[in-house]
Amino acid sequence: MPTISAGDKVLVSGANGFVAAWVVRRFLEKGYAVRGTVRSADKGKFLEDLFKQYGERFEEGAFDEAVKGIDAIAHTASPFYMNAASVDELIGPAVNGTVGILKSAVKCGQNLKRIVVTSSCVSILEVGIDKVFSELDWNELSIREVKEQGDNASGFSKYFASKTLAEKAAWEFYEKSRSEIKWDLSVLNPSLIFGPAIHDVKSPEALNTSARMWYEAVLVDGKSKDFLTVQGAIYVDVRDAAEAHVLALEKEAAGGERIIINAGDGKIGVIDVANALSPSPIPSHTPLPVGYPGVPWKSPGEFDNAKGARILGLKYRTKEELTRDTLADFEKRGW
Repeated sequence: MPTISAGDKVLVSGANGFVAAWVVRRFLEKGYAVRGTVRSADKGKFLEDLFKQYGERFEEGAFDEAVKGIDAIAHTASPFYMNAASVDELIGPAVNGTVGILKSAVKCGQNLKRIVVTSSCVSILEVGIDKVFSELDWNELSIREVKEQGDNASGFSKYFASKTLAEKAAWEFYEKSRSEIKWDLSVLNPSLIFGPAIHDVKSPEALNTSARMWYEAVLVDGKSKDFLTVQGAIYVDVRDAAEAHVLALEKEAAGGERIIINAGDGKIGVIDVANALSPSPIPSHTPLPVGYPGVPWKSPGEFDNAKGARILGLKYRTKEELTRDTLADFEKRGW
């Protein structure tokens, strides 16, 4: 399947998001033209200002029209929060949004070569199962919990199920449509995504879920034990996640593949890394909370990330670099 190269035009859905803004920036830096979709004019104006140095190579659009004349799509938009009151609150938008963009691609994507969909490691991980997870695994556990418990299922299970069902729907739609399309599909499965923000976010409370969890755990009280000793062990820098989207569209071998994107090793807590940085990148927060020094980390799951290295050639930033740059970003914002 042909891949894309500099000069081609890429559609990025939800372009005002934490990850998507970095995806847009990385494509523009590498010489691509980008069309972004956003939910409001205000969000679009912020992106126009953010990327004005790239001139006409950044533009906005809305489906189905947005797909016309596009060479590739990076579909990043999907609801991400852990406190949904109802199952349909997350699952409907996640599944319909993903399938909807694929339908637009079939209808209007005559020039399309590939679509990359941002899924998640939670589509793979089954919490409580002691194994190394790979792209061959699916999170059937959360789907079963949601089916059995409905709105009484945990917020985590509702979100996990929404990502799993959306990805399953994407692959099912793709397989059924292969006889009438010229493009192929690649799916990225990142773990929790942390790092500095470049999108329009005016307060810590307005950060996306994973970045807000990081902020609150590291800077607010240091008492979020589950995050500091369990959840935060699986992570990827937002800039590496953005690079993975570019590479997934450029590398021919990525077509038809699920690819885990995870840098976390779980050997040292992020709050311990933050306290060890000298000089501190966030002097306004001195001293930092200490968290639980010496408490062993217990990752919610281990992942085989060999495919990302083999197919994409992806290399990850260190936890030290991620922590330093994120804290410096917070300091610059006065948070």
